Amino acid sequence: MRLIVGISGASGVIYGIRMLEVLKDQPDVETHVVISNGGKLNIAIETDWDVNDVEALADEVHSDQNLAATIASGSFKTGGMVIAPCSMKTLSGVVNSYAATLIVRAADVALKENRPLVLMPRETPLHHGHTRLLHEATGMGITIAPPMPAYYNKPQSVDDIINHNVGRVLDLFGLDSSIVKRWAGAKLNRRSGD
Repeated sequence: MRLIVGISGASGVIYGIRMLEVLKDQPDVETHVVISNGGKLNIAIETDWDVNDVEALADEVHSDQNLAATIASGSFKTGGMVIAPCSMKTLSGVVNSYAATLIVRAADVALKENRPLVLMPRETPLHHGHTRLLHEATGMGITIAPPMPAYYNKPQSVDDIINHNVGRVLDLFGLDSSIVKRWAGAKLNRRSGD
């Protein structure tokens, strides 16, 4: 399977980076990465990663300005796309089919070819315009998977939270990353009379 990973200029670039790290260990997955200028800036601000090292995690690297890239065409078969993180600007471009960048064009291709498109939006708080765009996105068949922490898995570190979110997104593509602590049910202590 080919999977496109877009990293846009929202906070939380570690989600896209960790996704590429995890996918590197999946021999049946060919990764294509596109990092926006804002994404590159946030990699420098938020992490100890160098952009070149992030790009080296992928099988193919595409410039966000290259609208002639393979992933800009529906005839180039992929298993879908993830934008992690997804800025509100990128969300707006996707919802409005404003394909001025390769990230948005590749997302547009995923939609028109009926391929899975998953967005990990990172913004808070959300105003009416943001929630309207998120609502419209789901109506277009886009899966919205904001990186919200789960606590049933009893995370012990920020890495645990990141891994759980990344693993759950990869689940949406049928990829078991082995980094998700699966829910096994609960045994509740109940008082008599409850």
